[in-house]
Amino acid sequence: MKQGTTLFLKIAVVLIGIPVLALCIFGLPWIAKEAAVHYAAYLLYPVLIGMYAAAIPFFFALYQALKLLSYIDKNKAFSELSVKALKNIKYCAITISILYAGLIPLLIPIADADDAPGAVGFPIIIIFASSVIAVFAAVLQKLLKEAIDIKSENDLTV
Repeated sequence: MKQGTTLFLKIAVVLIGIPVLALCIFGLPWIAKEAAVHYAAYLLYPVLIGMYAAAIPFFFALYQALKLLSYIDKNKAFSELSVKALKNIKYCAITISILYAGLIPLLIPIADADDAPGAVGFPIIIIFASSVIAVFAAVLQKLLKEAIDIKSENDLTV
């Protein structure tokens, strides 16, 4: 496969990561500073730590997606390396879902104090999106594994 056929997808992966990185560097500290005036820090700081903790598997999943796209460029799409990258993406998505599910009980008192039900709604959207990505990666992983098995059987029979 020609080098660069997946260039658009690689650019999209990078463009997905830039706003999250900007949020981690600039947005969350500003939110923490502003919210510390209005809320008790014993609720706010665990939420921020959870959000930073969820950024780690997010960026690792983006890295795995870039690796998967590079395997496709190198004609190694049907390899165990691709299956491993999809497995890592699946585990990252599950980790993000679990972290945000753990944050919801901490957000409920903050949302009640501010009368902002959206504070609980956004993590639910992230949980749903991460769960969909995990299921999609699991299905692709299974299909790719079966394709590799069929390919290896055909290589042995010829």
